[in-house]
Amino acid sequence: MTFRDLHRPGTPFVLANAWDVGSARMLVALGAQAVATSSAAHAFTRGLPDGGRLGRSEAIAHAKDIAAHVGVPVSADLEDGYGPEPADCGDTVNEAALAGLAGCSIEDVAPDGSAYTFAASVARVEAAAAAARRAPHDFVFCARADGVMTGAYDLDEAIRRLQAFETAGADVLYCPMPGGMEDLRRIVAAVSAPVNALAAGPWTRETKAGFAAAGVARISLGSALARATHRVIRDAGRAIFEDGHFSGLGGIESDEVNALLEAGRGEGSDPLSL
Repeated sequence: MTFRDLHRPGTPFVLANAWDVGSARMLVALGAQAVATSSAAHAFTRGLPDGGRLGRSEAIAHAKDIAAHVGVPVSADLEDGYGPEPADCGDTVNEAALAGLAGCSIEDVAPDGSAYTFAASVARVEAAAAAARRAPHDFVFCARADGVMTGAYDLDEAIRRLQAFETAGADVLYCPMPGGMEDLRRIVAAVSAPVNALAAGPWTRETKAGFAAAGVARISLGSALARATHRVIRDAGRAIFEDGHFSGLGGIESDEVNALLEAGRGEGSDPLSL
């Protein structure tokens, strides 16, 4: 099944966001049908905060490295396309496609948190979608309306943008963190293209069945799994350095980790290096 074929409204798949080859392989071994990067999780691996702003080349190289080591489609979180102009978004999609990625997402919010204007956002999506159609292989472009999550605009404006993004050629539409499930249902009903939902923050209380009932086609994890891993580091570290005990260090055995890493490699991907 191709990456595009996985997007079935009402029958969502989980697009598992990984932050390195090891986490990607484990997720694939555990059942992930596709993997995505997370700009925040990638930044954390470099000691940078969420929004730490790694560059285009580094973000694409990171996704390409993961794709070379798993046997499932890999999509890249490419922030705002690394520039304000439509040409920036087009160049970003072009480079992602040439790197062999299955798709990418680009958002409509600038690094300073401000939303690009409606007209500018539509022009940026048009350029990105055109680049996706020129790709040497089928490439799934997801257009994000991030202003609800950042507080830059309301749900009505997000829907207006998503409808325009669909007309502009986006394959998948995404408004992270709407107010609730009813808002998500409004988004799905307002567009015809597949909709991505985010399982993070309060949305982790929802179930896959609940997202399916809302008509979602794809559920991504964003940086939520990476943050869960960092919670383990924080809790175990506090126990060690504040309380002097090591009870938080219990983990799975090396043999199980090794087996998952090998199982997640996938036929045709690069072998493990010993």
